[in-house]
Amino acid sequence: MESAADLRRRVAAGFKALADPLRLAIVESLRGGERNVSELVRATGGAQANVSKHLQILHASGIVHRRRSGLYTCYRLADADIAGLCDAMAERMSSAGRALESA
Repeated sequence: MESAADLRRRVAAGFKALADPLRLAIVESLRGGERNVSELVRATGGAQANVSKHLQILHASGIVHRRRSGLYTCYRLADADIAGLCDAMAERMSSAGRALESA
């Protein structure tokens, strides 16, 4: 059984994996379904080497799954809740920004 401290470390690692604008763009691009690296490069505007590096981080943290398909590696979100988590944080940041503007 996983200890509370181990779980906190894994949760922190997951948030750290999402703590990059390009990785968030990749997650956003995967909302519509599975994509290969070339498609993610086009969708995010990132360089292929950068996108590949960030996909490795997302995969290592369990945020995305991958599979080989011929010459390509295809990626998909590991769970729809990941997109929901990003939506919740975006809404929170948007609300905080509106509160600051009206203060």
